[in-house]
Parts: sequence; C-alpha cells; structure tokens
Amino acid sequence: MASPLRRERVAEQIRQELSEILREEVRDPRVGWVTLTRVLMSTDLNYAKVYVSIYGDEVTQRTGLVALERAARFIRSALGHRIRLRQTPELTFHLDTSIAHSQRIMDVLRETEIPPEEATPEEER
Repeated sequence: MASPLRRERVAEQIRQELSEILREEVRDPRVGWVTLTRVLMSTDLNYAKVYVSIYGDEVTQRTGLVALERAARFIRSALGHRIRLRQTPELTFHLDTSIAHSQRIMDVLRETEIPPEEATPEEER
C-alpha cells in the first residue's frame, strides 16, 4: 500500500506522461482536444482513473471518450515504456465535467448580476 504522498507523485508523473503520449503518439482524430485534468491512483498503484476534459459538444465528448477507451491498451503500453513501476496501472478514462459545470455557474452569475444603481438626488444630500 503506497503512502498518499507517493500516490500523488505517481499520479502527477502519469498525468504528464499521458499528456505527452496523447499529443505525440495517439493518431486517432476522434480524440481531438483532450485535457487531462487529474489522475487518481488506487492504494496499490495498480489502477488509475484518468479524468479528461474534451473540447466540443456532448457528442464530440462521448466520441472522444470512446476513442480513448478503445486506445487504452496502446496508451498503457506506451506508458509502461516511459515510467518505471513494478506494474503499469490499468487505465480507465472518465469525462470530467467540472470545467463545463463551473462555466455554467459563471454564466448564471453574470446573468443575475445587478447593475449598480445610479445615485438619486435625494441620496446625495
């Protein structure tokens, strides 16, 4: 069982390597604009949940996620050549909607923003 600090360091290293693998080695056009938002490791470092944000509408996001899932074995193999662990972790990809959710919240806040009222002559006295 790895310590929490070790899990964080391994997760960050995996995130960096995966971003390079996706940028340089994965040639599937369905992957598109993918941003790796975070990686969560299991306590034994055998499993990694990879959270991705994919630019585009919902159909594009789902298509990109399916493409990543289909390429998971290739990506895991490439990852195994780049990092030194006893066992290369099993990768599962999950769509991270937190960016879109925070954008929706910001849009709602902008819509509900009340413009400052102009001072009335009575208040100036």
